[in-house]
Amino acid sequence: MQTHISTTPFGRRAMTLGQIASQATAKAMPKEAIANKWQVFQHIREAREMLGATDRSLAILNALLSFHRETELSAEGELIVWPSNEQLMARANGISPATLRRHLSVLVECGLIIRRDSPNGKRFARRSRAGDVEQAYGFDLSPIVARAGELRDLAEAVQAEKKAFRVARERLTLLRRDIVKMIDAGIEEGVPGNWGRVLQSYQVTMSRLPRTASRQLIEDICGALHELHAEIRDVLESFAKTQNPNANESHSERHIQNSNPDSKIESEHGFREKKEVSGSAAETDNVRSLPKRDLPLSIVLDACPNLRETVQSAEIRHWRDFVAAAELVRTMLGISPSAWSDAREVMGEVQAAIALAAIYQRADQINSAGGYLRSLTDKARDGKFSTWPMIMALLRAKLDEGKQRQTAENATSEAGLRLEVSDSLLKSLRKRNPRP
Repeated sequence: MQTHISTTPFGRRAMTLGQIASQATAKAMPKEAIANKWQVFQHIREAREMLGATDRSLAILNALLSFHRETELSAEGELIVWPSNEQLMARANGISPATLRRHLSVLVECGLIIRRDSPNGKRFARRSRAGDVEQAYGFDLSPIVARAGELRDLAEAVQAEKKAFRVARERLTLLRRDIVKMIDAGIEEGVPGNWGRVLQSYQVTMSRLPRTASRQLIEDICGALHELHAEIRDVLESFAKTQNPNANESHSERHIQNSNPDSKIESEHGFREKKEVSGSAAETDNVRSLPKRDLPLSIVLDACPNLRETVQSAEIRHWRDFVAAAELVRTMLGISPSAWSDAREVMGEVQAAIALAAIYQRADQINSAGGYLRSLTDKARDGKFSTWPMIMALLRAKLDEGKQRQTAENATSEAGLRLEVSDSLLKSLRKRNPRP
């Protein structure tokens, strides 16, 4: 007696060496081999990338396994299922016939199932008068039983790799956090050292990290960061050993190479009378007549071109890029984390970054960048400071410099000596901010 289950023909298919090897493995499996189909399926899911399987092909494999009535797959039992395409598509969440055929081929190529074609290419089972299956044509699940141990090992290897990747990511996070904290501590405590160069070295190392990185690359970056971490830690520990814990005043007077820690000058009450502050302080007193709208990013960058040089090849397209560049400048100027934190809290992150960019643009005229920023923060707290006059002053200075250069070179072509700031914009700025 012959029972037809499907009338869908297979068609002629070429057989690959991989399929031949898969059939040989299934044929050589011991008769006592047995496997829990759902446990093996879980191993296949975990190792799907190593096997070359896809999520859709696994959905079809799940449907095929559901057509086998027993949970345990045994080498001595019947391991061929013969569902129709309509039944498979229904149990695989309603995929199309073309998708079904494509992903069935994927399962065959991965060596997870074997096609058992009938002479006419149809799937069916021939039963005896007693109802037992004598001959079946369809999909053979024996590779799942034969490769159960191998699939388990693959799944364990994938889990081990995921764990190693997670550990590497955690190590990277800890190193990044500790290095930034130690750099801030070195600046805050006045430890001698070129902290701007240290921070730049850290950022160069981190620039090697793409948005999605392999475990090997993360471990390589961790190795470089570990060396930097050890160097910074040794400097801080050596400095701590040489200090008298009771000599805090003496400690705060130390000077960092290539930076100006504001702990020395910020505490001086006479700082605000210094020339570089008083020159801009008058410009920050009258803020009522200033524009209420925010400064455009393009104007700020036009007034503070030195900030662009700090980011090298990167571009400043958004305010978040601008704030990130200001963070780097803050360390290069030797401004303490506390002064920077106060400025951001009082002015706001963007306005504090603009003020810092203006300070950096005039760094050669300012003795203590940190003290200057604290002075501006105090004025902002009293409502007597705006970044508009700072930027306008820089633009006017840029205009004056351009005019002087134009006179010295006896320029004859206005286009050849055209400034980056348009004349119409500068006239508008003069109207809003007339010279005292």
